[in-house]
Amino acid sequence: MTADHGPSIKDEETYEALREQGASKQKAARIANAQANDDQDPSAKGGKQPPYEDWTKDALYARARELDVQGRSDMTKDALIKALRNT
Repeated sequence: MTADHGPSIKDEETYEALREQGASKQKAARIANAQANDDQDPSAKGGKQPPYEDWTKDALYARARELDVQGRSDMTKDALIKALRNT
């Protein structure tokens, strides 16, 4: 039985599974809600952006700043990529 996380979580089972796998609350909620929405397909390939490995460190840093990644100013390019993928 899943816990009730309120009306903001549309797919409780998916949310709980993602949290158990270590996803943040925000990431789990985003994915669970996207899967519950018939207009979205979160498992489909993403947009037209190149992979993070092709981004410059400055571009990665700017994206990390947008997502409020903590400790980003001390991160290497590889660390920024890892942090962005786990956000």
